[in-house]
Amino acid sequence: MSNLTKLEFTTLDVSGKNYLSWILDAKIHLQASSHEDTIKERNNASTQDREKVMIFLRHHLDEGLKNEYLSKDNPLVLWNSLKERFDHQKTDFKSVSEYNSAIFRISSKLKLCGETITDEDLLEKTFSTFHASNVVLQQQYREKGFKKYSELIYCLLVAEQNNELLMKNHAARPTNSAPFPEVNASAYRSPRGRGSGRGRGHGYGRGGNNYNHVGYNNSFKHKNHHQKWDKKEEK
Repeated sequence: MSNLTKLEFTTLDVSGKNYLSWILDAKIHLQASSHEDTIKERNNASTQDREKVMIFLRHHLDEGLKNEYLSKDNPLVLWNSLKERFDHQKTDFKSVSEYNSAIFRISSKLKLCGETITDEDLLEKTFSTFHASNVVLQQQYREKGFKKYSELIYCLLVAEQNNELLMKNHAARPTNSAPFPEVNASAYRSPRGRGSGRGRGHGYGRGGNNYNHVGYNNSFKHKNHHQKWDKKEEK
């Protein structure tokens, strides 16, 4: 085994937040020292090898974890106990690029351990990271029938960029600003009632005090409203 006076990699945090990277680093070092059989089921490792691996693994555990698993004297038992405790944990990523970088780093380490990683594996792993509230979105991406992981990541990157653009536009909108006024067709009818007759209640006909119904007075309101918007735009 390596010199235990120094750490070969970061110790496993008591919260297990770095478990995924820790377990990969541990596998690589055990494989490099030809001690990987000690953490496999039904292995025939010697007592001496098991003791060496136990010292190595415990050396890379947080002090709190060392005390919790003080009674474990078999590397396989310790390995499985840590797996049962932390393997279910998932890491949250702030962006698609961060996730993409992490998954390539992990897959590269797995390949060094002799694992075969295919595009199908990467696709399925990515789909499984969708939040439970995005089941419909996950299904939509699945139905696209991606064959390559790179194709899926490209779509996710584009979607993320579009979403960020929408959020920036929304944030740039002035606080308490009113939406653009909707155009009311009746507000722009001819004030003289052309096309609508000159009977009672229309235009300048008798009973034509009902301007608000046609929108004549409202047209001035709209005009003033547009002038306010024009001034805002000039500013």
